Amino acid sequence: MIQTLPNQANLTMKDFSNLYRMMWEIRYFDEQVEELFAAGKIHGTTHLSIGQEATAAGSGYLLKPTDYITTTHRGHGNTIAKGTDMAAMMAELFGKKGGTNHGKGGSMHIADSATGNLGSNGIVGGGYPIAVGAALTAQMTKTEDVVICYTGDGSTNEGSFHEALNLASIWQLPVIFFIENNQYGMSSSIEQMVNIPKLSKRAEGYGFEGKTIDGNNWLEVIDATAAAIEKARKGGGPTLIEALTYRFRGHSKSDKREYRSAQEEAEWYEKDPILLAEQQLLAADLATPADLAKWQKAAYQKVQQAIATAEKMEDATLADLETNVYAD
Repeated sequence: MIQTLPNQANLTMKDFSNLYRMMWEIRYFDEQVEELFAAGKIHGTTHLSIGQEATAAGSGYLLKPTDYITTTHRGHGNTIAKGTDMAAMMAELFGKKGGTNHGKGGSMHIADSATGNLGSNGIVGGGYPIAVGAALTAQMTKTEDVVICYTGDGSTNEGSFHEALNLASIWQLPVIFFIENNQYGMSSSIEQMVNIPKLSKRAEGYGFEGKTIDGNNWLEVIDATAAAIEKARKGGGPTLIEALTYRFRGHSKSDKREYRSAQEEAEWYEKDPILLAEQQLLAADLATPADLAKWQKAAYQKVQQAIATAEKMEDATLADLETNVYAD
């Protein structure tokens, strides 16, 4: 029940309503991105995190503005949870000058230094060394800031994963390796890619704690992340969190998901993190159906306003491609 959480995260009812709205903002954002791609208003490619809202909101909401994150090509949700303006994000996807990266980065490369987002990354495993570097900086400057390195299950077989975990361990860095295990690296099941039952076990080989949680249950995400953040701030070193979740869409917009069965997808749809959050709020008498409808509507309106604002921004031009690329 929600009442057991304050001893870890000290969240109030207002926090839970904010978190609930945030999960809907993340979902509506990606659903709108999907529609805009289909309509030809956004070009390139994108990787949607629909179905993974609890991992992003439940962890990112707990961070301070001065804390840092790195994230993956599937990073819209993590970016929203860290506080980046959705209009600027949408503008980036539209290729607008007012985008987070002035229209040059697109979906896979959104970064926002103002909120501590060191960047989404199109390179699988590319965020690991960046996160470790940021954590080392925090340690050396004694800021007590922490870093969450969001990763996918597929990246745990990259060399950068092992190098990062080793350095984080021997230097006792304030970094949390947060694996959003959505069961597939592109079309490859994680069960076929590793020979261990839990990816969190890999932390043991480097001498620090690893835990596996239900990534679709925001309560478990909040609890595990709060403990890892507190530990990191106090100099206790890194933690690896494996959050079990599922992407409702394919790897990218061109993925037909032929490697997954309809039955498997149906089973995961029943574990929808937003629906679970609704059930928990209602069961704990911390919200009414009217409250939930109001918060959901507010999230939808916020995303629609972000789109309207982004569409009015000036398009980036060919001449803009050469700005902020080379040193003067």
